[in-house]
Amino acid sequence: MNYDDLPESAQTVSAEDVLTAVTGDPRAYKYDLRGDSTFEQTITSSRENGTTVFEQALTLNIKTIDSATNKQVKLLAHGRPKVIVLDNNGKYYLAGRVHGCDVTGGTISTGAAMGDKTGYSVTFTAMEQMPANYIDAVSETALVSLGFEIVDGNGTILS
Repeated sequence: MNYDDLPESAQTVSAEDVLTAVTGDPRAYKYDLRGDSTFEQTITSSRENGTTVFEQALTLNIKTIDSATNKQVKLLAHGRPKVIVLDNNGKYYLAGRVHGCDVTGGTISTGAAMGDKTGYSVTFTAMEQMPANYIDAVSETALVSLGFEIVDGNGTILS
């Protein structure tokens, strides 16, 4: 979702650091990704500085190339989105909750051989003072109940 659509002031976070509600109906664009997309968080602490930061890195592998996705990738690369991640355990996270994410790399590949990947690889990186927050939701319907508007890459409202 766009950074400005979900300011920190529009987020309700519990004492356990779980996102429990949002205001303003932030629009989240949905991409159904399977296989080799990854979400990793790296903890970096400095004893000398007395600081700890969490780098959140999300690599999306989209296995198609079309004009609608091309436009969305361009907008993501120029923006500073906040990203909802659904893992294989059914847990939702919000990456870049405070500072947003930057697209720090990626490729658009048509492959050389018939069996090669055709699609996008886009890497998002966020630097936050805490790990990505869990979201108090167990389904897409629950995300809508928290206040999110879910749309596909073409802008069609899904929920």
